[in-house]
Amino acid sequence: MSIINYFKLVKSLDMEIGLEPELEKQQLYLADDLGVIYSREKTTFRVWAPTAEELTVFLYEREDTDRILHRQDLVRDINGTWYTEIKGDLKGIYHIYQIKVNGQTNMVVDPYTRALGTNSKLGLIVDLEATNPPGWDQDKRIRLASPQDAIIYEVHVRDFSSAEDSGMYYKNKYLAFTETGTVNRDGLKTGLDHLKDLGITHVHLLPVFDFATVDDLSKNDYNWGYDPYYYYVPEGSYSTNPADDTRIREFKLMVKALHDNGLGIIMDVVYNHTYHTEDSPFNKIYPGYYYRKDHHGNYSNGSGTGNEIASEKPMIRKFIVDSVKYWAEEYHIDGFRFDLMALHDRTTMAQVEKTLHSIDPSIIIYGEPWTGGWSPLREEERLVKGNQRGMKIAVFNDNFRNAIKGDNDGKGTGFVSGAEFQADSIKRGVTGSIFYNHHIRDFAEEPSETVNYVSSHDNLSLWDKLQRSNYYDSEEIRKDMDKLAQGIILTSQGIPFIQGGEEFLRTKYGDNNSYKSGDHVNQLKWSRKSIYLDVFNYYRGLITLRKEHPAFRLKDADSVRKYLMFLDSPYNTVAFTLGDFAGGDPWKRIVVFYNPLRETAYFRLPYRGKWNVIVDGRKAGVDVLYSIEDEYIGVSPISMMVLYHK
Repeated sequence: MSIINYFKLVKSLDMEIGLEPELEKQQLYLADDLGVIYSREKTTFRVWAPTAEELTVFLYEREDTDRILHRQDLVRDINGTWYTEIKGDLKGIYHIYQIKVNGQTNMVVDPYTRALGTNSKLGLIVDLEATNPPGWDQDKRIRLASPQDAIIYEVHVRDFSSAEDSGMYYKNKYLAFTETGTVNRDGLKTGLDHLKDLGITHVHLLPVFDFATVDDLSKNDYNWGYDPYYYYVPEGSYSTNPADDTRIREFKLMVKALHDNGLGIIMDVVYNHTYHTEDSPFNKIYPGYYYRKDHHGNYSNGSGTGNEIASEKPMIRKFIVDSVKYWAEEYHIDGFRFDLMALHDRTTMAQVEKTLHSIDPSIIIYGEPWTGGWSPLREEERLVKGNQRGMKIAVFNDNFRNAIKGDNDGKGTGFVSGAEFQADSIKRGVTGSIFYNHHIRDFAEEPSETVNYVSSHDNLSLWDKLQRSNYYDSEEIRKDMDKLAQGIILTSQGIPFIQGGEEFLRTKYGDNNSYKSGDHVNQLKWSRKSIYLDVFNYYRGLITLRKEHPAFRLKDADSVRKYLMFLDSPYNTVAFTLGDFAGGDPWKRIVVFYNPLRETAYFRLPYRGKWNVIVDGRKAGVDVLYSIEDEYIGVSPISMMVLYHK
């Protein structure tokens, strides 16, 4: 970018965001060359540090030595940046900055670094092109006509493969997602083959950029990863060698393997806080700038973890937007899930959406519409439920979740587990939480704005929750509740989301906050697939139904209002039709019945003629189980039924 064009861009952005006097003094830097930029001929180093007094880069040939290969001062350059370049091929060389700011000298790796050595102590200069696996240039994201076409499966990298009976060689590693032909002790598919067989479309990985609490070299350290350290670099502990560019190469191999098998990859991103505060790379380079503070000047704690990032500040906004753009372009990421998204201002998230969808309109963006505590960010700027309307960003639907199962961790019940007066809340979720009519309405403008789920990594797993709230019921009854809960999710409008392992009744032994509880508690126990194969088959059948029939994933709110009609049904049950040929569906009319009662419920079919049953309490899919021509049909206790006629 030429200097003339650069200042034109600065001026245009000033007009767009309304530059504050403080920021006019601090200066914005909008070009895309922050961090370390490598070429065989030279490597450039540019750091945004407006208040720095001195800045020097130190180079090391190895990460396990104190012997400095070279040191070079950076010079103050335009718009708050410091810059230098070093001639020659520096591929594989480690680096760190010494920065003097406010009279204090710190050693720090720049937050824009693209690669790290072991445990993030030193940055690493890499040739990113050389990390591309064969065929990377032809690798393509999973393209969707709309976000509702996705079926998202959330899993932690270690949880996926760590169990003894996972059948995977690369346990706890990115490469486990590249393995095929793996089975459990009973010969049932595990790993990648299991995901394909289940039928999900996207794998949502808990945080995989560099985090602080796990030793890269430890075989036993465990953490979910919601403690971010460096935002541009894959986590080292999931690679076979955290010291060099292996983590980058293996991450790309994972992405390509998923794409080659028809699966997208979604990153769980945590820009709302950092693990360290005073000692964070942000604070070492520009003390105080990156974090929000309360009216006493103390760090505010909207994340519940000690600090919160001030996303509304233009250079922090730029950092977040630059980061997701980098992951989308360099790693071909298919989607982003934002942790505590309500701590991000709407302007920042609007720029995230604009940037990502300019790369690929099918990239999925969603997040948590809540905070972890009080925040000074203005309520109207927070991306809470309702504030996402029209932004092409989805939010987790805790209204629907709670209506289905009750509270997260206690003994409270929901629609599937015995609670009364939940039918209207279920109907709101079924419509995609749009304004369906004056009685059935919720927070979404379009069904693409709701992520429908009954459990995720937080809180009790669905099976553990049902064991707690319905401990007095038999396992068979709780299985019926589980299948009904997931059946509601997969036959409702919006974006369905499944916690990994739910398909074989995942348990974490009642641990409702297992973020550091280790492999034994958290791992997917593949032996349970053998025990609960009927549940797996039921989930798989529901997913097949949803994927093959667009009536369950209508494109917009107008289509939902046009094609979906609720029917009169017994007390505390839900019934609706989808038709005629809803959303281009090959079936003329579809009827769905939800019966959470402990007795058979009798539903009246809306039209006479032959109806084909494809889902009942025992089996689910698209194959006809049996046909009826009666006016009424009985639906078994705590179950659902789906029927169609042509």
